[in-house]
Amino acid sequence: MTATAPRTDADTAAVRRAIASTARPPRPGPLATALTFGWRGMLKIKHVPEQLIDVTITPVLFVLMFTYLFGGALAGSTSAYLQYVLPGILVMSVVFTTVYSGVALNTDLTKGVVDRFRSLPIWRPAPLLGALLGDSVRYVLAGTVILVLGVALGYRPEGGAAGALAALALVVVFSFGLSWVYSAVGLVLRSPSAVLNGGFMVLFPLTFLSNVFVDPRTLPGPLRAFVDVNPISVLATATRSLMAGAPDGTAIAVSLAVAAGLAAVFLPVTTRLYRSR
Repeated sequence: MTATAPRTDADTAAVRRAIASTARPPRPGPLATALTFGWRGMLKIKHVPEQLIDVTITPVLFVLMFTYLFGGALAGSTSAYLQYVLPGILVMSVVFTTVYSGVALNTDLTKGVVDRFRSLPIWRPAPLLGALLGDSVRYVLAGTVILVLGVALGYRPEGGAAGALAALALVVVFSFGLSWVYSAVGLVLRSPSAVLNGGFMVLFPLTFLSNVFVDPRTLPGPLRAFVDVNPISVLATATRSLMAGAPDGTAIAVSLAVAAGLAAVFLPVTTRLYRSR
């Protein structure tokens, strides 16, 4: 066995000179840091592909179930009902996916991952923004699955591919704004299951008390009044108008305003909670 020679002051000085002679790498900017955390979300899907069930299999079940179970009773034929319900299911499926933004954030919080992120010399909101940007890819995937399946079943958007893409973009923007709400919820509640249950407890009534599945003209007066002002109904109306080739400017503007309002209110709230938890 050969004893290790003790480190001398000369060795320490040589190491310091070597470090000092190398240019210090530039500090990453806010955009680069956020995109890095967004890529982290994509890598999580790569290693745990079961996370794609809610954006691949679940939308397919929604389209098939509602079209072939209720189409004949509500519209006289499945093909006629598919033309009405597909834009609504596009809205419902993508909006439901926003709950998992809060679930993922709460999972990182309870496992101590958030504490590691806060110790890094980076822009503080970058992990939050990056995670939500990564989730936007999931929204696009869920919407694409629904559109492709709808076309395969016989749905034909009168607005063509441009109208369908515009409708998908509108739903993704709205969902991005809504995801800030569930990110705040994920930082407040104590467990991922609580976030999941609480999120769907709010979204289910809002979705089913809307014009996603039925024409509100068939509803009683008080219920119809609520459905008409429900943001999910407004978003579904805007989505239908874009896919039909006759954009409803009012519904589109209201949907964008709601998305911007949710982000403006809950972005600072979420950032504050993220720093304090």
